[in-house]
Amino acid sequence: MIRPSYFYDLLLKNGTDFFAGVPDSLLKNFCAYVTDNAPKEKHIISANEGSATALACGYHFATGKIPLIYMQNSGEGNMVNPLLSIADKDVYSVPMLIVIGWRGQPGVHDEPQHVKQGKVTCELLDAMQVPYEVLSEDEAELPSQFEKAYKYIRENNAQYAFVIKKGTFDEYKLINNVPVEGKMSREEAIEKIMLSADDRTAFVSTTGMASRELYELREKHGMGHEKDFLTVGGMGHASQIALSIALQKKDRSIYCLDGDGATIMQMGGLATIGSRKPSNMVHFVLNNGAHDSVGGQPTVGREVDLCAIALGSGYENVVKVESPEELDAVLNDNETKEKLTFVEVMVRKGARKDLGRPKSTPQENKIALMEFLKK
Repeated sequence: MIRPSYFYDLLLKNGTDFFAGVPDSLLKNFCAYVTDNAPKEKHIISANEGSATALACGYHFATGKIPLIYMQNSGEGNMVNPLLSIADKDVYSVPMLIVIGWRGQPGVHDEPQHVKQGKVTCELLDAMQVPYEVLSEDEAELPSQFEKAYKYIRENNAQYAFVIKKGTFDEYKLINNVPVEGKMSREEAIEKIMLSADDRTAFVSTTGMASRELYELREKHGMGHEKDFLTVGGMGHASQIALSIALQKKDRSIYCLDGDGATIMQMGGLATIGSRKPSNMVHFVLNNGAHDSVGGQPTVGREVDLCAIALGSGYENVVKVESPEELDAVLNDNETKEKLTFVEVMVRKGARKDLGRPKSTPQENKIALMEFLKK
């Protein structure tokens, strides 16, 4: 296994001292080390992977140095546009190192949403003409891999990628792991929201632990799963799925269970929702200020005013709640049921250790929801 400290030191020796990206579970130990050791102005946890690419470009323009961007392979799609239309050697020719966590690697068991992405991770890099190497798990081989990568980057003023397999990085615990306090856990808040809904309400839940918690709460209360669309992939897009369902099914309430990281990743979606104003949609953002599913790295969710952004985007009823009692009041308020509503729910960081995963397949989930929506 690779010590994050050793990997980081090799980057510094090669002149890379700027880091931007979206955390990934396969990279969490490296990301944690960067968070603890890189100066704040040299490390930006970005809204999405495309933003990370643009940040890297700006850093190179300002310093002439080679930046690093990191991501889960699901983020390659967000990276494509700025990488090919700004950074590519046929445009501005920006040198950078790209570190990609290989979820869904063929032959390695993973969740359904990662399978296809895992199959095409390297093919996408080939299509973009970005040379890459799968990072070795043997530290002795790293210097030669780094030499090859940086030789290409410097000679071609272009990008090079390291693809990271599961278990490559050794354990590293985040020191600057600031707890995010709250009077409710995310799961407690979801349970209240779920139990308050009538029998015709459909739910769209975001990626990661929120969907897992909704699934397990249905099990806990002996309920079926046909009312829920679990957005297991496509981080940031749950709200647009919910919007589209709400516009087509105006006789039903549609509840979107979103996260602060996901909301920030595709924040433009708020403007689309606000402009359409579906009165049957309630958009809950469960804000714990963290990318909880991939190591607890911080978001800027607690540093920005999401309610003001929603209000400015055209939501008609905007509420921030911090306690179970405040959430109960919103759920029982007629205004919540009659107007396009945005509810920011401040919750604690973290989840229970024994949280399971959905037992149904994505296609089973889709079919059950579609049958429910027909009724």
